[in-house]
This record gives sequence, C-alpha cells and structure tokens, in this order.
Amino acid sequence: MQKSRKRKQAQLKSSTKSPKTTDYNVKATIQEPFPDYPRPTPADCRAVRDDLLSRHGFPKEFIKYRNQRLQKTHQNSSNDSEQIEILNGEKCDDKESVLDGLVQTILSQNTTEVNSGKAFLSLKNAFPTWEDVLAAESRCIEDAIRCGGLAPTKSSCIKNILNSLLDKNGKLCLEYLRDLSVEEIKAELSHFKGIGPKTVSCVLMFHLQQDDLPVDTHVFQIAKTIGWVPAIADIKKTYVHLNQRIPAELKFDLNCLLYTHGKACRSCSNRKVGRQKKERDNNPCPLLAYCRDYC
Repeated sequence: MQKSRKRKQAQLKSSTKSPKTTDYNVKATIQEPFPDYPRPTPADCRAVRDDLLSRHGFPKEFIKYRNQRLQKTHQNSSNDSEQIEILNGEKCDDKESVLDGLVQTILSQNTTEVNSGKAFLSLKNAFPTWEDVLAAESRCIEDAIRCGGLAPTKSSCIKNILNSLLDKNGKLCLEYLRDLSVEEIKAELSHFKGIGPKTVSCVLMFHLQQDDLPVDTHVFQIAKTIGWVPAIADIKKTYVHLNQRIPAELKFDLNCLLYTHGKACRSCSNRKVGRQKKERDNNPCPLLAYCRDYC
C-alpha cells in the first residue's frame, strides 16, 4: 500500500510540471521541423527585405524599436552611453520597461494597434504605477482597458503577472530579463499564465532587442504564399523553421516589413483575390515573383 501511494504521489508531482517550461528549458526539444526544406535562403531573405523596403519604407510605428536596437549595438561596441542620432534624425528616448512592454503586448492581442495603444494609455492614466494596478479591483482595470477588447481576460492576465512577480521577486519589475539568455527569458516568461509563445517572442524582439522572429497571421500567411515553409506547416512549426533559417541580423526588419505588408496587400492575405486583381493592379505586389503559384 505504501509503495502504491508513493508511486501515485510521484506521478501526480510529475504531472504538475509546466509543459511550456520544459519546452523552453530543454533546448534539444526545439528541433527544425523541416530539416530538408531549403527555403528561405539568406539571399531570399535579403531580397524580400529590400523589395519590401522599396515598397513601404521602414514602418513608422516600429522606428522607435529599431532605434533602440541600433543604440544597443552602438553601446555594446563602443561602451558609449551617450544618445545617438539615428532613423529620421530622432534620438532614442529612454527605453520602456520590460513590464510595460509585456503589458502592451498583452493588450495588443485580438485588436488594432490604435485600440491597444489607447488601452495602455488609459491604464497608465488611471493607475500610474504597477503597484497601483495590483492594488486596484479587477473591474476598475477592466474599465480602463475596455477599449482594447477582451477586458476581463486581459485584466486577469495582467493581475496574475503582477501577483506572480511580487510573490517571486518581491517587486514589480522584469528588468532582470535583460541579463538572461533567450532560452532563459523564454522559460521565465512562460511561467506566467496566459503568456504564449508569440507574446514571448514579441517581448524578446521589441522590448529586449533580441533576435527572435514572432510569427503572427500575416507573417505566417506570407511565408506559406512565397514558399518559405511547406504547405503542411502550421504556425508553430513556421516559427521554429523561420527562426532557424533567417539570418539573425534580418529578423527584425523582416518581421516589421512582413507584418506591414500583410496588412496592406490583398495578394498575400487572400491569394484568390490577388489572382483576380493581378492584371488590373497598377502596383502589383513585389512578392508575386517569389510565389510558387506565380512562378
């Protein structure tokens, strides 16, 4: 009886381990899903980046994040802490906190950039510090972020993160993540309930200046349309494949440009519409030349 009870306790204990933490901590489990698939090549990536830059320019909403990355590179190479002049002649402002970035990413889920921005600003106006947010009633947080949609779900997620941080670290701060490796950051963020791989990847790229390419529906659709992944690929396998194939120095620009292009281009977001309008389009999609369907 005692042996049976111990066996059951051991099974119960092992079943409570977080599968996300295991995936991120054991690097060997993240394997290339399509090891024999040759695309994209580095040349493919550079060509698509250059074509999309020619079409769209660099998207304005991402300039501040690009500046922060350039500033980090400058400081790492020269140990110079002075502000530097970069894109559009603008100076890099002080970086947002990592916690700010995580919450902004949560608020951006299933809504527009405009609405998520309004929700974050409304939250900060109502509760200037994260301690204020933690102390507030859930319904008050929901009221503050309602314009961003899914207010009860997002409010619960934010409160859970703040409670977890306070319990674990004794303070509401994620700046320690800046000193960790990518895999360690993934493991840390995956402990929070409601934080999935895409949110983690967005925080890595935009708020920690790491070379990790998030794959949203726009990036996923374009990757399939231009043959960067096999037709059988799902979004999770696409994330792994692209992050192993795309050169690190191109990931940020490509993510921003593919996302921007996916929102603007019917040919890439809806291939049937793209075919129908192809001949009438006076400004054809620059990626049509890469599509298997148009080769």
